[in-house]
Amino acid sequence: VHFGEVDELRIFTLSFALLAVSGCAKEAPVQSSSSPPSAPVAKASNPVKVLMIIAHQDFRDEELTEPKNLLEQAGHTVVIASSREGTAKGMLGMRVSVDMTLKQVNPEEFGAIVFVGGTGAQEYWHDSTAQAIAREAVAQGKVLGAICLAPVTLANAGVLKGKRATVWATERDRLMAQGATYTGADGEVDGKIITADGPRSARAFATRLVEAIAGK
Repeated sequence: VHFGEVDELRIFTLSFALLAVSGCAKEAPVQSSSSPPSAPVAKASNPVKVLMIIAHQDFRDEELTEPKNLLEQAGHTVVIASSREGTAKGMLGMRVSVDMTLKQVNPEEFGAIVFVGGTGAQEYWHDSTAQAIAREAVAQGKVLGAICLAPVTLANAGVLKGKRATVWATERDRLMAQGATYTGADGEVDGKIITADGPRSARAFATRLVEAIAGK
């Protein structure tokens, strides 16, 4: 089958549009070798348990590993939760054993709760259990973080109303519809709520989480 130039242009335009709205999962893998080495992480004087919530399918790998590594270097214990038990799979091929399901989570046990992004994060946008965890985290004065597509879950839980926040740019209207002040920044900190826009901000996001837990 031969397509004319107009048809080829339409196909290219449609493909580009689909790529643009598909979320941070389509961003190329972040090459750690192109980033400057991380500064040594000071050990926390009061280590806490940190809950990281990932999609069971298609979480974004760097958005889990960068914060997890830095949190553990600081002496914190990281617990992985997902919608169901077993092995969760990342967009780039990472496989992670789930420690607990969302229904087993007691926010009181954790000093911080972090929602990881990736295309799969959409499974929590309208999940009542995930939203309840976010609300409890705020009510109990916990550090609450979300990156990439995950801030939409926080917005739908009602905890970003009147707060400065960011998200993967295609989803900014979802935040604003729930009363958040979308800034378009790579990362935002408003009180104890920390948001970031995608994989390339994962390291800075991790640093902000460590600092917030330390009370800085």
